[in-house]
Amino acid sequence: MADKDPDNSTSAVQQAWYTSFFLENHLDYVSYPDQVASPEKIRFIVMAEEKERYYPCSDRMFGAIMARQRPAFLARRYDKVLTRLLTLVESQIEEPSEQEFLESLLRTKFRHETADGLMIPSRLEKRLLKIFLDRTQITDPCLCQKAARNRRAAAALGSEAFLSALNRVEAGITDGSASSIGELRLKANQVQLKRLFSLLAHEDLWEKDTRHYAASDYEGIMSRPLSGAGVEALDRLLAPERSALGAYFDQPLKIMWLMDEAGEALIDLYIIRFLAGLGHKVVIAFKDGPFYTKVDFHDARHDESLSPWLSGAFFIADKSLAKNDLVDLLKRDQHILALSDGTMEDLNLLMVTTTFARAFKEADLVVARGDAQRRRFFDTHFGFTQDILSIARAEDGSVSVEFKPRHPSVIKFSLRDLEKRAADIINAMKKAKDDGMTVVFYSGIIGSIPGKIEIAKKIMTLFVSRLREQSANTFIVNPSEYFEHGMDADDLMYMWEIVQRSGYIDIWRFQTYDDIVEAFDLMETKVPPEWVGKDATFSTGCTKEMKIAVDVVRKYPEMQIIGPPLEKFGRRAEYGVGKLYDQRLADVCGL
Repeated sequence: MADKDPDNSTSAVQQAWYTSFFLENHLDYVSYPDQVASPEKIRFIVMAEEKERYYPCSDRMFGAIMARQRPAFLARRYDKVLTRLLTLVESQIEEPSEQEFLESLLRTKFRHETADGLMIPSRLEKRLLKIFLDRTQITDPCLCQKAARNRRAAAALGSEAFLSALNRVEAGITDGSASSIGELRLKANQVQLKRLFSLLAHEDLWEKDTRHYAASDYEGIMSRPLSGAGVEALDRLLAPERSALGAYFDQPLKIMWLMDEAGEALIDLYIIRFLAGLGHKVVIAFKDGPFYTKVDFHDARHDESLSPWLSGAFFIADKSLAKNDLVDLLKRDQHILALSDGTMEDLNLLMVTTTFARAFKEADLVVARGDAQRRRFFDTHFGFTQDILSIARAEDGSVSVEFKPRHPSVIKFSLRDLEKRAADIINAMKKAKDDGMTVVFYSGIIGSIPGKIEIAKKIMTLFVSRLREQSANTFIVNPSEYFEHGMDADDLMYMWEIVQRSGYIDIWRFQTYDDIVEAFDLMETKVPPEWVGKDATFSTGCTKEMKIAVDVVRKYPEMQIIGPPLEKFGRRAEYGVGKLYDQRLADVCGL
C-alpha cells in the first residue's frame, strides 16, 4: 500500500496519482495553506513516519483509491453518499420541479467528482452537502430531527425511573470490601459511570418516547456488560490503580471529548458532567456547522434541551487560540470547555482548527464517539499523540469500547514538566542573586531562520560564552542551552514566559547584529548571507519576548533592557502553528 510519498523508484504515473489524490480532495497544504493543516500542525495530533503524509480515511479506503481499479468497496461507499443526499432532498424539498432540479444537479456533480475514483467518500459528501445547503439556503436541514432527539433524551434522563435506576444500591457496593468512605465513594462512582456508559447503545432513549419506562427497564439496560478490548482501559479511567487514595484526586485528567450524534449527546454530557464533578477537565469538540444529525456548536448554545446541560461551560469561539491562552482557560475553575472542530464533515484532522489541534495536544486522553470517528483512529496504521478511547455501538447492541495508546515515540511535555523546568531555572537565578551576582537573560534568534536552528544555537552559545569570560560575577541565562528535542514553539514560549516574569532578571539583553558578527569571528568564518543584517528584531520569539520585557519592566522598573530599539520590534507577527518561525517566513522561503 502506498502510504508514503512515492520515491524515485515508483512510476511517474503512480506519483502523479498520489499527488492528485491530495489535490482533488483539497488536502494539499501547499495548494490550500489557509484551509489544510501544515505538517507542524498535524504533528500536534498525528505521528507519521518520515516523508509520510497523513490522509483522513482508513487504510483500506486509501489502498482502494491508490489501486486505481475502483473496487466494489469504493463504489458502494460512493453510492451510500449519493443515496443519503437524495434522501435529504426528498425529505426537505416539496416542490416537484425544484426536487427534480436538485436531484439532477447532485447526480451530475456526483458523476463528475467520482469519475476518476480519487475522491474520499467523506470529502465527496461534504462537497455535495455544501451544494445542497447553498442552493436551498436551508441553514440546518436536520434541525428539527436533532431537536426531537435531544428532547426525548432529556426527558428520559430527567425521569424518576431513570434516576432511581442510576442511584440504586447494589449488594456489591456495600459488601464490606471498601475499607474507607473514600473507597466506598470511588466504588459508587465507578458503578454509576458504567451504568451511564451502557446507555449509549440504547437508541430508543432518543428515537422513541420512553415515558412508559419503569425503573426496571433502565436497570435492564444498565446491566448490560460493555464489550471490546478497551473495557480494561475504561476501568483504569474510572478507578485507576494508586498507592494512596488521594493520588487519584490530586492529578485529574484533561479529557478531550469528540461528540457525535444528537440525542445520545445528552448522555455524553451526563457522563461529562459526572467526570467534571470528580475534578477532571473536559474539552468538548462539536461540529462547526450542520452535518446531518451530528450535534454542532450552534446546537450546543441554542438547542433548548441541550444547552442547559452546558450551563457554566466556557465556549471557546476563537479558532486560533494561542497556547498560553488555552493553558489559562484550562487552569480556570470551569471544568467544562466547548469548542468547534472547524469542520462540517466526518472527522478530518487535516482541516481542524488551530484551537482544536492545541487542545488535542494538551489532553491526557481523547474520547472519540461513534463509528465514523472510530474508523479514523483505529482503521489506520497512523499513530496519534494521545491515548484514544473509542466508544461506539456494537453490532449486537452493546456498547463497544476500544483503546489505542499514543504512539511510543511521542515526546510529551506536560504543563507540569514545563513548569518544573521553569522553576529549576528560576531557582538557579535566585541563588545567583542571593550570591550577589547580576542575572542577565539573553534573547536571540533560534528558529526564525528556517532550517538553521543548530547554527543559531551555536551562535548564541559562542557569544554567551564570550560574555561569561568578559563579565565578572554575572549569571547569564542562554535559552539555547535548555532546548530539548521534542519541544515546539508553544512549549518553549510557555516555559520561558514563566522564567521571564519571575522578577529575577537584572538585565535583559536582546541579540544585535554585532553579537552575530562576533560569534562568526569566533568561528573564524565570514557571516553567511542569510545572517547578514539580522538581529533580535528578525525573530518571532524575540518580538514576543520584547512585549513581555516591556510589561515586566513596568512591574520591576530596575530591570534594564539592552539591544535593538523597541520600535524596530514590529515586523514579526505570529508563529506558524508548531513552528519556531513566523508563518510569513514560510511563505517567503517557500517552506
